[in-house]
Order: sequence, then C-alpha cells, then structure tokens
Amino acid sequence: MKSLILTAFLFLRIAFVNAQTARVQVIHNSADAAASTVDVYLGTTKILDDFAFRTASPFIDVTAGVPIKVSIAPSSSSSVADSIAVFNYNLMSGSTYVLIAEGIVSATGYNPATPFDINVYGMGREAASNSANTDVLVHHGATDAPAVDVVETGAGAGTIVANASYGDFAPYLELATADYVLQVRAAGASSAVAAFDAPLATLGLQGAALTVVASGFLDPSANSNGPAFGLFAAPATGGAMVALPASKSRLQAIHNSADAAAATVDVYLNGDLLIDDFDFRTASPFIDAPAEVDIQLVIAPPTSTSIADSIAVFNYNLASGATYILVAEGIVSATGYSPATPFGINVYGMAREEASISGNTDVLVHHGATDAPAVDVVEVGIGAGTIVANASYGDFAPYLELGTNDYRIEVRAAGTTTAVATYDAPLSTLSLQDSAITVIASGFLDPSVNSNGAAFGLYVALPEGGTLIPLPIVTGLASLQSIDGLSMNIAQNPVLDDNLNLLINSSVNRNVQLSVIDMSGRVIETLNTDLQNGENTVSVHNLPIKSGVYVVLLSNGEGVNALRFVKK
Repeated sequence: MKSLILTAFLFLRIAFVNAQTARVQVIHNSADAAASTVDVYLGTTKILDDFAFRTASPFIDVTAGVPIKVSIAPSSSSSVADSIAVFNYNLMSGSTYVLIAEGIVSATGYNPATPFDINVYGMGREAASNSANTDVLVHHGATDAPAVDVVETGAGAGTIVANASYGDFAPYLELATADYVLQVRAAGASSAVAAFDAPLATLGLQGAALTVVASGFLDPSANSNGPAFGLFAAPATGGAMVALPASKSRLQAIHNSADAAAATVDVYLNGDLLIDDFDFRTASPFIDAPAEVDIQLVIAPPTSTSIADSIAVFNYNLASGATYILVAEGIVSATGYSPATPFGINVYGMAREEASISGNTDVLVHHGATDAPAVDVVEVGIGAGTIVANASYGDFAPYLELGTNDYRIEVRAAGTTTAVATYDAPLSTLSLQDSAITVIASGFLDPSVNSNGAAFGLYVALPEGGTLIPLPIVTGLASLQSIDGLSMNIAQNPVLDDNLNLLINSSVNRNVQLSVIDMSGRVIETLNTDLQNGENTVSVHNLPIKSGVYVVLLSNGEGVNALRFVKK
C-alpha cells in the first residue's frame, strides 16, 4: 500500500512538472554588426553563450505559467547585469514557441533603424504534423525589405505567403517533401526581388518542421555594408541556419555576329562586366546566371567603361535549373550588309553540357548565317541521310544524339539535292565522345555584298568555350595522287603541344615541301625538308589559332600526301 501511494505521488509530481513547462527555440536574426554575437540569459542563468547571427538553439524546456525574463547581453558579458535588452514573458504550459531576435541595436549606420526586438510565434512545431511532409514556418525578418509575397514557381503552387511585413509569421505550410523554387516579390508585384531553391527532398527533410527566415539587407550599402538578403532555414535541432541557395540557371554565350562593327564586344550582366573583349566566333564556357528574376544583358563596344555605352540591351527571366545557349548574331551597321538582319540574341532553353548517353556526341545545330536561305543538312559519309530539315536563320534543330564517329555532311538549300558546301564533321578525331556541342552556320554566303565579311562555314562551340572550331570543308585532297612509295601518319592527334610528330614509312629519304594550311585553304607555313624514315617533328607553335583543324601537305612535284590534324 505504501509503495502504491509513493508511485502515485511520483506520477502526480511528474505530471505537475510537465504541466508547468513550455518548449522554446531561440533564433538569432539581428543583422546589426553590434549584435553579431550575443549571450542570452533566462532569469540570471546564461543559456546561450556566444550566440552567433544566423544560428538557432534547439528546442528546450522553459518554466511556464510564471513570469520569466529573457535578457540579451554582449558576448563578453559576465552576468545578466550586462544586458542590452530585456524581455518579459509568461509562457503557456504545454505550448511550443519560436523566438526570433532581430532588429537594430546601433544608433547610427542603418536605414531603417528598426529597434531590436524578439518576435514570438506561439504555435511552434518540432516535427511535421504528417510524417510524409515537411512543415515550414515562414518569417519576415529583413528590416529594410517591404511587405512581400512568396510565390512557388517550380511545382506551380503559386502564392504561398501573401503580404507579409517585417516581423510577421505566416502559418505553417504543410508541404509534400519535394524540391521547390521560391520567388520573393514585393507584395502585389509580378516580378521577383529574389528567388531561391528550397530543396526539401534533397536535404532529406521529410517529417521535419523548420523555420525559414528572411534575413539580412536588400540594400547593404545603406546598412553599414551588412549581410545581404537571403532566406535561411532553422531546423528544430538548432545549429547554424542553412542558406537556401539562390536560384540559378546555366548559360553559354556564343558570338556569331559577322558584322565588322561588332567584331569584338563587351558583355555586361546586370551592370557588371561579364565578358571583356568577346571576339566573333568565340564562346564563353557555361556559367551560373541568376534565375527566376529579371536580368539584363548589355552588349557594348570593346572600349566600353559601363553599360551607358551599350549598343544593344536584352532582358530575360531564366528558369531555375535550366541550361541555355545564347547566340548573339545579326547586323549592327546601318549600311554595307544585305540583308541587314537586325542584331539579336537567339536563345535555346534546353541546352546540354555533356552527352545524354555515354559514348555519344550530342550536336545542337543552329542556322546563324544572315544571307543563307533555309537549308537541309544531309549526312553523306555513312548514309544517315537528312539530319536537319528546312532550318531558317535563327533556328535551332533539336539535339542529334550521334555515335562518336567522323561524318561528312552536305548543306543544301531546303528541298533541293544540290550541296551549297560539304564538310567533314570529325567528331571522333576531335575526341568529342561524351560531349555536347553546338554547330553553327556562320558568316556570309556572299561576302561581296556584306562588306567583304567572313565567308560562310560551319563552326563548333565546345561546352568549355573558346575559339569556335571550323569544320573542315571538303577540298578534294583525297583524290590527288599520293607520293609514290611514301606513307605517313600522325603520332598523336589531336596535337596537344607545339610539336606535330609525323610518322613516315618510306624506302628512301625524301626531299619534299611541307605545308600547313587551314580549312579555308590559306597556307600558314611552308618549308623544304628531308624526311627521315620513322618519326619527324614539325613545330606548329606559330599557328594563328591555337585550337583548330589544319591540314599538313607533303608534295614533291609528283604527288601530294595530306593529313588533317587538330591542334588543341
């Protein structure tokens, strides 16, 4: 009997204690440098030492039903007497609270100087209400940001938070655990101030509850150059808050304007110089670019000092996670070109940085020759037939997923059987296995009515950027009679250094003329030499294009031997 009474007493005591506690999480979101690290006291007890900006405590038990005092003090404090701010609460037993400390302590240097405070949410959660979901509490804690809407654009959920002002909490969003894209917009606006990825699935947050806080300054320059605006997630377990990544896209820029007035340009992204002295027939590598927000690309002369010198301005809003190829082309000049197709940027929004199937080469074909008609592209080397049909200026043909071989292609006026030009497409020789490339029709079919500009050709843009590689035009060299008794090969092709190593198999030494020509037929270098049986080294250090396709010719008045090689 005595044992039974004792057990009941203990049970009642535990129940009484439990009934007099609440659960509390504290989040430090004051972006004022003077409060970057603080101590937090509960009553006279220091519960958080050196509590840093953008960190959160775990949920802890706190006495409920009686007045309590929460004090904030400098990180150097020795007792609660050093407090810079004191807050009084009487928490409800059994409730769960999220307390967010934010605002400005300093007397100067911040605009607006919203006073330091602790904003309280009294219906906090430590886990999702449905274990298959992620529950997200959203809080506006950026002192210089206006009232905002939060719009989900990845899954098409639309507006999930409406008209939230500084200090506001939006009720928990009970979300399926997926990866989302969030646009932050000024309340009622249609364009985003900022956009962020919310990768709930990637972060493994199924079953979790968390608080996402708008933090930092939209305009750091008016706020002591403090931390920039962002969205940060505080997990229920506490610790450093997790930055939601700004939404990004990937893009490659290709310069294909054959107008001499735009031979070299500067490119600006949102006012900052992105590419300096960007030459005709060159490509940038793929780079990260802001997504889900309005961005501005400005084209300016190579002598530009700012976007004020622009010759063309383009505005975009790119999708998060998408990959783009932007081809700048067309005519800037008022006279001298026929047709004077206006300068513009043609955009392909489903670009690739590598082949979709290992072992292949994925080829995106683009018609960028202003005076060329609509064309068909026909593969005649292995008999694949028409691979691009009726492509007009500005068109992209969807990716061709090709086995990495060497092909031969004819460019024909659409619907005809007559080739305008024939090219080799040496995907294997160029070592393009597993690559995704862009092949661009570039230049003028009739330079004589286009200011004697660059002649028509097919050029390859690699994903890593650089000078476009010309596809070799078929010149008929293979039909020439070869030098009797002499055969040759190249030891390493592509040539990766400054030496071309020719492997000669001949019964006698041969005095020959050796020439290196580019794919337009221009002779780059000529020398007379005695070829030895075996390996012969020829310097190719002085080639004008360090990365390109060339032909080495050997001739002795009786015949010609020719081999194509790639210099990388």
